Amino acid sequence: MNAERFRTTLLDERMRIEGAIEYLHRETPGSLEDETEEMLGNSDNHLGDAAAGTLDREIDYTLEGHSGQVLRQIDAALARIDEGTFGTCSRCGKPIAEERLEARPWASLCIDCQRATERG
Repeated sequence: MNAERFRTTLLDERMRIEGAIEYLHRETPGSLEDETEEMLGNSDNHLGDAAAGTLDREIDYTLEGHSGQVLRQIDAALARIDEGTFGTCSRCGKPIAEERLEARPWASLCIDCQRATERG
């Protein structure tokens, strides 16, 4: 397995996610509370408009939160490349299938261990 190729993929994905987070911040500055107060404070706005704005902002926060989680996973994968453990399941120690790493290069578990974790 060519770990350096995965390093490039991970760094590219990291830049893409950081760009998306930056875009969210540019497009929706301020806080959810500020936006809600502004919408509700204006008597011309309907409650449905305020709810739609709130939902949009909550979706943005959810996307940002998920993106932050993926960034942490990417950083951990980059550290595993540096340590020489990239591509090895952190739970069972078996190799992670290259197809899995192609789809999700930050994966730290083989597919069997991932499924076992999801089942609880």
